Amino acid sequence: MIIVWIAAGVLLLSAAALFVVYDICFSGNKKYMGDELPKGEQYVPYHDVIRRCMELVRMEPYEEVSVYSHDGLKLAGKYYHRANGAPLIIFFHGYRCNSLRDGNGIFLYTKTLRYNILLVDQRVHGKSEGKTITFGIKERYDCFCWVDWAMQKFGPEQKIILAGLSMGAATVLMTADMGLPENIKGIMADCPYSSPKVVIRKVIRDMNLPVGITYWLAKTAAKLIGKFDLEETSAVEAVSNSKIPILIIHGDDDRFVPCTMSRECQKAGGDIVELVLVEGAGHGMSHCVDAKKYEEATLTFFRKTLGE
Repeated sequence: MIIVWIAAGVLLLSAAALFVVYDICFSGNKKYMGDELPKGEQYVPYHDVIRRCMELVRMEPYEEVSVYSHDGLKLAGKYYHRANGAPLIIFFHGYRCNSLRDGNGIFLYTKTLRYNILLVDQRVHGKSEGKTITFGIKERYDCFCWVDWAMQKFGPEQKIILAGLSMGAATVLMTADMGLPENIKGIMADCPYSSPKVVIRKVIRDMNLPVGITYWLAKTAAKLIGKFDLEETSAVEAVSNSKIPILIIHGDDDRFVPCTMSRECQKAGGDIVELVLVEGAGHGMSHCVDAKKYEEATLTFFRKTLGE
């Protein structure tokens, strides 16, 4: 009888641990979802710049649009029209963030080029439905839904660049080997991680937790509660099989997603991948730290892929 009670206790503790890990890593729990600016020495000096950029984006008129995901979620986005027949940028933000903050750099720069842009609310975030953040595993299929939306709205010849930052960058890279239509002319990824597994294990180490058991809990929680496999694919794997031109921009002082992860992606993709490192930039801060280098790299990539 004692053995039965012990076994029951172990099962209860294990189940509780799985739900705690799921809540911390993958849920849309509001206590983890915030619009505040990132804290720390790498970010605080640029808070005023980020706020000004966000305010400029807020002032722009837009059309609220939506699509349904492959698994039935209503996904929301904001479409900003600059010019008829212009290229379209579809932008995906990072983990527990939003496109207003993550996308303001490319938003404002593409305004000067008069490119149209769609700022997506990733599943679980903003006005999009969902309960589970899957680190790009399911979000990569959401990319296709937005591409279909664009093709229905503008026609099959519409030139499109997929772009993203952090988790959004990894998401768009993970679409690279999924048979994207020919009108996807390029993928632009700002500080992507090489795989969900690698970045989660890195964060676990940063928290001084035992990597083996903690990652096992995360992987199991993802599978049993979130209904997805953390190791189903990776940015490195997708890029290695890609035929689409890719630009990766990464700060060389990124302490959250090290630039070594982008180097892995570049190595995997070979000649189709251009990697631009921004000296002294932290995570997602390349445009703030060196706007000139960021914009020159972006403009060169656009000209090459779009024929502009």
